[in-house]
Amino acid sequence: MEYSINKLSKMSGISTRTLRYYDEIALLKPVRVASSGYRIYGRKEIDTLQQILFYKELGFSLDKIKKFLTAPDFDMETAFNHHLVELLNQRERLDGLIDNVKKSLAAIKGEITMSDKEKFAAFAQRLVDENERKYGAEIRAKYGDGTVDASNERVRGITKEQYERAKRLNTKFEETLKSAFATGDPAGELAQKACELHKQWLCIFYPNYSKEYHLGLGELYISDERFKTNYEKLAAGCTEFFREAINVFCKE
Repeated sequence: MEYSINKLSKMSGISTRTLRYYDEIALLKPVRVASSGYRIYGRKEIDTLQQILFYKELGFSLDKIKKFLTAPDFDMETAFNHHLVELLNQRERLDGLIDNVKKSLAAIKGEITMSDKEKFAAFAQRLVDENERKYGAEIRAKYGDGTVDASNERVRGITKEQYERAKRLNTKFEETLKSAFATGDPAGELAQKACELHKQWLCIFYPNYSKEYHLGLGELYISDERFKTNYEKLAAGCTEFFREAINVFCKE
């Protein structure tokens, strides 16, 4: 069965403007264009749009989705299995948060006693799950299961004070790194201060910190686009600058 762009829009809830944009960026092209000028979509395009919506729901950018869908080894069944795992993980995270809220309400009413660690447990687990989802495979391949598992246990046991300190450190680190990048000197005082702040942040989550580990992260930030994107948001070229700053910091 084939659908005009208007029918596909009504069925999927995606505006015709968005569908035209997907065509322009070669993310979802119609099977053909009718003599009337309307885009026509077939079964394959319907399945592709479904995949796009699943990936968007899981938080992936359109660029990433396009790479997934155009990869030579892309397989529909494998993709659905991935979606299922990710959605089940999301449900588990939501269940944890719901349970936390219920316990908190019961504690407010005086029905139960809730420790500070229990109040924070669901949020700590969420940090672990998100980190595993985004970077787990790469980090485990590079540093081994033991290091990653130890880090995850550290995060699960993190206190509210430690979490708040980590957030403050990260904010200060990003501000300092951005200012350091403007100087153009990875060996300068500001760049080295940024590395020290980064080290302090790492030590909260990674119990086995070492200079070798820090150096390895610098290389990983360069080679993995997902890491690189975080620093390029601060300034174009900031990732390589930070890697050079880490090299200076760890070799002193």
